[in-house]
Amino acid sequence: MEDDILLRQDRNYVAELTLNRPAALNALSDDMLAAMTRQIVALSADRDIRVVILRGAGKAFCAGHDLREMQAGRQAEDRGADYFADLFARCAAVMSGLTRLPQPVIAEVHGIATAAGCQLVASCDMAVAAEGTRFGVNGVNIGLFCSTPMVALSRNVPRKHAFEMLTTGGFIDAARAEQIGLVNHVVPAEDLTDRTRALADVVAGKLGAAVKIGKRAFYDQIDMDLDDAYAHAATVMTENMLWRDTDEGIAAFLEKRKPDWAE
Repeated sequence: MEDDILLRQDRNYVAELTLNRPAALNALSDDMLAAMTRQIVALSADRDIRVVILRGAGKAFCAGHDLREMQAGRQAEDRGADYFADLFARCAAVMSGLTRLPQPVIAEVHGIATAAGCQLVASCDMAVAAEGTRFGVNGVNIGLFCSTPMVALSRNVPRKHAFEMLTTGGFIDAARAEQIGLVNHVVPAEDLTDRTRALADVVAGKLGAAVKIGKRAFYDQIDMDLDDAYAHAATVMTENMLWRDTDEGIAAFLEKRKPDWAE
């Protein structure tokens, strides 16, 4: 399938990706995962893009995996073991790929974000949600524990909240999602795109190289013990301090002027 299931528009250092299967609530089909993989590879090498926004077309952000396609895979692939192992590996590569992108990724969320759709929100670096959005990892309701969504979710929210969501299959609203740390901001639905774009523009206005080295360091250090984390962060900060553009940024701050960055 052509990449019109995943639209891309670039404006002023920001790439806007739109999941474009509205009739299927933007479910993560094989074709959607493939299209996302292609864009992750392309964005990784794109020096002009400083921030990525990920949104869904239609009335929902993403309803998770395509269950009809999964059932067809079970029937066609000798009870589905090979198909499912491959599917979840490809999905994990997309989710971790968003985290490993050099650019910050902001989820722009509305409607629902369920199962792998909720995982997608948790895999982004930041998230802005419209009032009325609902989040859930509801696979347990159909006898399928959301084990892979659990990985990203449990790295975003406190474990007891994550465990409750996973075992009850219940939804939480946007306000609760903000309270437990799954999203950064909740805004009126009519302001969602503008507010998400405003956040992206703030980040895109920083020195791109500094944000990129900072994002990598953020995820590298977060699972280290305290001493190792400080040692790693000091190494990264030393490298950062030696850049020409960082020297210019400090000089501009001291001289109360706008920095003249090369990037």
